[in-house]
Amino acid sequence: MQPAILSCDPGKEFLTEERCHITELSNSPADEALSVALARVEPGVATRWHRLRDTTERYVILSGQGLVEVGELPPRIVARNDVVVIPPGCRQRITNCGTEDLVFHALCTPRFRAAAYEDSE
Repeated sequence: MQPAILSCDPGKEFLTEERCHITELSNSPADEALSVALARVEPGVATRWHRLRDTTERYVILSGQGLVEVGELPPRIVARNDVVVIPPGCRQRITNCGTEDLVFHALCTPRFRAAAYEDSE
């Protein structure tokens, strides 16, 4: 790994089949240990039930309000500065239950790869 400073290009946001807008902030073979994405869920939208194989994911809520469902935990409201820890293979989804966009960082270790994504619906 080499030192780097990465800049965000908000024009590279894309909508996933999961119903979540994603901007990849860092996801590179040069840093296999971690990926960082900016995720945005519109009001009233629930992401699809899914899991990540062999990848731990953490949501760091930046703004908005959501109802998160992770594994066997009871559903819980999350808001700014809450952190959701999602172990590998754990079924998950998040619903924007507020009136503004739900925005959070999605941190994956090791870095996110599309092959690790499993739709659970």
